[in-house]
Amino acid sequence: MEYRIEHDSLGEVRVPADRLWGAQTQRSFENFPIGGDRMPRELIRAFAQLKKAAALVNCDLGRLDERRAQLISQVCDEILAGEHDGEFPLSVWQTGSGTQTNMNLNEVIANRGNAIAGEALLHPNDTVNMSQSSNDTFPTAMHIAALTAVHRSLIPAADEMIAELSRLERENTDVIKIGRTHLQDATPLRFSQEISGWRGMLESTRDALARSSDALALLALGGTAVGTGLNAPQGFADRAAEKLAALTSLPFRSDPNKFRALTSRDALVVSHGAIKAMAGCMMKIANDIRWLASGPRCGIGEIRIPENEPGSSIMPGKINPTQCESVTMVAVQVMANDAAIGFAASQGNFELNVFMPVIIFNYLHSARLLSDSIRSFTLRCLSGLTADRERMRENLDRSLMLVTCLNPRIGYENAARAARLAYTEGLTLREAVLRLRLLTEAEFDELVDPAKMV
Repeated sequence: MEYRIEHDSLGEVRVPADRLWGAQTQRSFENFPIGGDRMPRELIRAFAQLKKAAALVNCDLGRLDERRAQLISQVCDEILAGEHDGEFPLSVWQTGSGTQTNMNLNEVIANRGNAIAGEALLHPNDTVNMSQSSNDTFPTAMHIAALTAVHRSLIPAADEMIAELSRLERENTDVIKIGRTHLQDATPLRFSQEISGWRGMLESTRDALARSSDALALLALGGTAVGTGLNAPQGFADRAAEKLAALTSLPFRSDPNKFRALTSRDALVVSHGAIKAMAGCMMKIANDIRWLASGPRCGIGEIRIPENEPGSSIMPGKINPTQCESVTMVAVQVMANDAAIGFAASQGNFELNVFMPVIIFNYLHSARLLSDSIRSFTLRCLSGLTADRERMRENLDRSLMLVTCLNPRIGYENAARAARLAYTEGLTLREAVLRLRLLTEAEFDELVDPAKMV
């Protein structure tokens, strides 16, 4: 491999000749050979948007000439298009401020811009990092990446699933089935009502996510090193936030308290809490569906789900609820990520939190996993879900909890006697009530009508 010599404040560094990064990126690459986790692509793209906005604002404020600003903007557009993905190799497990990733962007933009210009017009620190610090750019990029993931990926995925559940509701309004509490038979309900519970859970957590993510729109950019804004010109913070809002079509604005913005990661904690809540809802929905689809002959078997692949290497014909299992595993991972984010966010010492890479790594991991799993579950499970109406009717007719509707007529204790007799002697509820002479046949038939109980 051929190398070129780059330098930084510590001296000379050998960098692969075919790479756009510089000395500080190379040092980090060599000093943190830890695991295989790289800075998320979403974060790199967020940084590119930030660097472009900063350059354009510095130009507007007279600190940067138009040619250099346009060079930076051009390279950032290339990064956003995915043209230089291989130039961002750094590990998540680096400095807790993400300084080396900020410098990775600065060096790649400077070197690529200079190659385009044919002369050394851009400097990583003096030009690309103008009016900025790693301490305000990294939390800003975190918020850009997180809010983008929420609005462009997770909420749309939830909306697609909500629409599919609404369709299932409409198709099953006439289906009455037995309800279940404590995994035991309960009183009847419409299948559409059960589905409406799933839909309502997802709508509630989607709305909570939208509300909680509002704080992600507040940006630290302009606070520079410790929140005082040293080396950033007057008006830079507000104008950079406005520029980012225009570039992304998201409601970014400058955080009025830069000291909090640099050291506190509370917005990400709260927002991820809503993601965790959505994962919890998905866990419940997926578990309900796989229980209801259990069987096909020796389980509940009240619904049928798509047969996507063989379920066993030894049992021919076995089909498993794999989409449900995938969703529940994702939910477990999101809950684990939430624990890591909470611990890391509690470590804001003095003017800076130095656990930022692990926070955004886990946040984006959760958002990506959950949005992908919701879309897969909607497409490969819900879209083909059907009710086994005959099985539902059979289970409904055999249930002893229909006796509940007799409480007002014969009293709780007599109703309990009838249910117990039916259970212990294998009778139908009707047979037990008639044997105890609690009602006549006509009275029983009039009172015990599942359609009146829903």
